Amino acid sequence: MNSRRAGGRPAAPEGVFGSRPVPASGLFRKDGGMRIRPVGAHALLLDCSDADQVEAWRAELWRRREEGDLDAVEIIPAAGTVLLDGLADPAHTTALLSAWNPPPSAAATSAWNPPPSAAATSAAATSTGSGGTGAVEVPVRYDGTDLPTVAGYWDVAVPTVVRRLIATEFRVAFCGFAPGFAYLTGLPAGLAVPRLSTPRPRVPAGSVALAGPYAGIYPTASPGGWLLVGHTDLPLFDVHADPPARLTPGTRVRLVPA
Repeated sequence: MNSRRAGGRPAAPEGVFGSRPVPASGLFRKDGGMRIRPVGAHALLLDCSDADQVEAWRAELWRRREEGDLDAVEIIPAAGTVLLDGLADPAHTTALLSAWNPPPSAAATSAWNPPPSAAATSAAATSTGSGGTGAVEVPVRYDGTDLPTVAGYWDVAVPTVVRRLIATEFRVAFCGFAPGFAYLTGLPAGLAVPRLSTPRPRVPAGSVALAGPYAGIYPTASPGGWLLVGHTDLPLFDVHADPPARLTPGTRVRLVPA
């Protein structure tokens, strides 16, 4: 059972940072793998050592908030950081963070991931004929302009590129660039591809693309330099939906053939 202060807030572990202010330079955890930095009066930024640590902390923090051990209003993962915003007492939260030890990312993601949003579950049901809380299946037409270029980088034939993408279970690492744009991880490191040297002035909404270690789907038409491998007709962002984005951090995604 968690030790809590009066009012229901978790008690800070003794012998750590206590409740003194977090210095502007940040504090390293004793394991040296993460720096905790203050961001304004009510937020903390966790500087992580790699993407796996980001995912491990993302899953752990969402679990802690669900269980009432963390009062963050927002938990926002990025490529190398996790932002905790809306904290009542960042110094107290720093003390908690110093004592928490998330499991490795693979264990963390299986132990705590948000169920797909209602919109995402509907998308899965539409494309597969069934709902559920498994991976969201996005129907893709693999007809992208840059498939031959990706095949060249991977040193395989175009059909092999398509088979590898279909076989991969992706995970939303974080969102950014544009509302509803999810950065999908899951491809082996050796399959990272560079962006175009000159971005296209307009990439159609629904374009499925690769860049670096990520896959992504353009939710709206915009400029972009990612390599285009296909297209989906599935809307990914609706300002009137709750949540507006179909794909959120931690969600598992399959890019199935349309």
